[in-house]
Amino acid sequence: MPGGGGGSNARSGPASGGSLGTIGTVSTTGFTLSTPAGQQVTVTEDASTTYLDGTSPTSASAVTTGESVLVLGMTTGTTIAATQVTLQPAIGSGPAYTPSPAVPFTQGAPSAAQQDGQIPANYSQGSGTIVSGTTADQATLAALAAYPGGVVDRVVQLSDGQYEVHYIGVNWPHHIFINTDFTVAGAN
Repeated sequence: MPGGGGGSNARSGPASGGSLGTIGTVSTTGFTLSTPAGQQVTVTEDASTTYLDGTSPTSASAVTTGESVLVLGMTTGTTIAATQVTLQPAIGSGPAYTPSPAVPFTQGAPSAAQQDGQIPANYSQGSGTIVSGTTADQATLAALAAYPGGVVDRVVQLSDGQYEVHYIGVNWPHHIFINTDFTVAGAN
């Protein structure tokens, strides 16, 4: 299994990720969305972006102000180049434990040290290998189901096969840990 190496591999970007929220403004090249924690995200669309209404295919014209949406794609900070936009998403259930709510971002406010669930025993921040495609999408969906509010800006596979989802735009959580069966194990 590749990974487990130094931090440079797990910290490069842009990378696969996504967010969910409510559509704000809409233009011919994309839209904005506001996450449940109040984070503002810019979404860009192009000819290769696919659209779903739930599980049924739809078109870009279905993207309208006020709609609930899940966006998957290449993330750079709080901008997502959408590969898939899902209206009225069914994102599944959260973890077996009751997660603490995401703490909205407040500039200059430190986040309280907090942990939910289980953190992989050999976890070292910055280790692992960035993943993309369906694997990253599944881990992103699991993380957003448990902790809506921020932006997933990368998914890293750890040396034990589990995933660390890097979460930005909120003061907490910053790392969400996903088992190999794509269920949330913990967060810190």
